[in-house]
Amino acid sequence: MEKVRYGIIGIGNQGKKYLKEFFLTDKTVDAELTAICDIDPAAIAEAKELGFTGTVFTDYKEMIDSGLVDAVMVEVPHYDHPEMVIYGLTHGVHVLCEKPAGVYTKQVKEMNAVAERSDKLFGMMFNQRTDCLYRKMREMIAEGAIGEVRRVNWIITSWFRSKRYYESSDWRATWRGEGGGVLLNQCPHQLDLIQWVVGMMPSKIHAFCGFGKGHDIEVEDEVTAYLEYENGATGVFITTTCEAGGTNRFEVVGNNGKLVAENKKLTYTKLAMGAKEYSETTDKKFGEMDKTVEEVELDGLNEQHIGILNNFTAAILGKEPLYVSGVEGIDGVEIMDAMLLSSFLGRAVELPIDDDLYLAELQKRIDASDK
Repeated sequence: MEKVRYGIIGIGNQGKKYLKEFFLTDKTVDAELTAICDIDPAAIAEAKELGFTGTVFTDYKEMIDSGLVDAVMVEVPHYDHPEMVIYGLTHGVHVLCEKPAGVYTKQVKEMNAVAERSDKLFGMMFNQRTDCLYRKMREMIAEGAIGEVRRVNWIITSWFRSKRYYESSDWRATWRGEGGGVLLNQCPHQLDLIQWVVGMMPSKIHAFCGFGKGHDIEVEDEVTAYLEYENGATGVFITTTCEAGGTNRFEVVGNNGKLVAENKKLTYTKLAMGAKEYSETTDKKFGEMDKTVEEVELDGLNEQHIGILNNFTAAILGKEPLYVSGVEGIDGVEIMDAMLLSSFLGRAVELPIDDDLYLAELQKRIDASDK
C-alpha cells in the first residue's frame, strides 16, 4: 500500500473541516479521501460543491464493506462513536475516532476490548497532545522537574456559548442527543490532558455541576470539581460556558517547583530546595527558600488535527509509531463521567466508577428528557 484510502463518516462541522482543509488542499501525506458518508443530503451536496468527487454513501456499514476505504474517520455525535469504531475494526478497516471516545465508560470499555483483539489500528483525535506547551509540561513532570506532584489546578472558563449556539442543532446539549454538556463537548481535550500531562489519574472526585445554570438547557454548563490522588495530591477543575472574558490556566505544583501554562506560555518556578525538606530544616518562621522563575523555551511545534491524521496514516503504512492509541480515550471519559456521577449522587465518587451505576443514572435523565 502506497497511499491510505480514507472515508469520512459524518460530514458535519468537523468532518467537513477535514474534507475542506486537509484532503482537498493536499495537506495530507500518503492519503486520499475516496468516500464520504452522511444521512443528510444537504451535507453531501455541500461536500460536492466544495470539490469532493469520490463515492458517496448514506450507510456507514456499506462504505466500510465497499472495499473502497482502508481507514475511516468517525465524525458523528458522541453516542455513536463506539458502535462505528467496533464495526470498522471488525470489518477490516483502521479507525480514527473524534473525541470523546464515547459518552459512558461501559460502551468505551466494550469498544476497547474489541480494539485490543483487532489487527487494525485504532486512533483518537487528541490533537491537543501535539501542542508544544502540553508536551513540554508532560516531559518536565515525567523527568522530575517539579518533584512529586502535590496539586493540580485547571481553570478553563473561556468557552462562552450563546443561546444561538445551543439552538443550532436539536441534539446539542441534551442527555438523549449529546449525553452531556461542557464536559463532553468543550472539555474532552482538557480532561485527557489533565491525566496525560500529570501522569496520573485521580482516585476520587467530588464535583458540583450546574445544569442549565446560565442557559435554557438540561445538561451541565458549569462545573467545579475537587480531585484527590493516590499520592495525597489534590486538584481543582473549573469550567463553564456561561462566562465571558474567561481564563485558561493550567497549574501543576510539586515539592520542588511549579509549572503554569497560560497565554500560550509555560512558566517554570524552580525551588532551590524541596518545600518539605526546607520546612523541616529551616530555623525561619516565615518566608520561603530561594527560587528562580523562567519562561520555558518550547520547540514551537503544534500540528494539531493534521499532525494526528498524518501520524495515523504513517502508522498504518509502518513508517511511524502511533502517537495516540484510541484505547487511551477511556481515561477522559472516566473523569467526565465521575464528575457527572458525583453531581447526580451529591457525593464524592471513587475511580474507576461503577459503570452500571453511571449508565443507570444517565438513563434516568435520558428518559426524563423532553428533547
